[in-house]
Amino acid sequence: MKLQILATTAIISAICLVAPVKAENPAHVRQLLETKQCQKCDLQGADLSGTHLIGADLRDANLEKANLANANLEGADLTGSNLKQATLINTFASDASFNEANLTGVNFSNAKLYNVDMDGAIVAGANFKGAKLYGADLSKY
Repeated sequence: MKLQILATTAIISAICLVAPVKAENPAHVRQLLETKQCQKCDLQGADLSGTHLIGADLRDANLEKANLANANLEGADLTGSNLKQATLINTFASDASFNEANLTGVNFSNAKLYNVDMDGAIVAGANFKGAKLYGADLSKY
């Protein structure tokens, strides 16, 4: 009997460890998509690929490991946001602010970054392979 309980517990534990974890707050995702206003929102791990976030207010938002591939961040304010290990492949961002943002390990491959502000941003380990940077000064990094 004890062996059966132990085996069942082990199987359930293994299933729980393998199951995908959704960390983002669904209400915050809805708020962002409907209003483009989401200061301090929890969007960790959110799939925002292909979204049009033109002029979005994402100041101090948690976008860690979020997928923003092919998104349009034109005029978006991501000041102070946490984008650690986020995916911004093929993302378009013009006149956007990444000031004081955590961009550690962000994948900016093939992104178009025009006139973006990154003052005080942490860019350690960020991937800019194939990215187009116009008016973005990364010389201090």
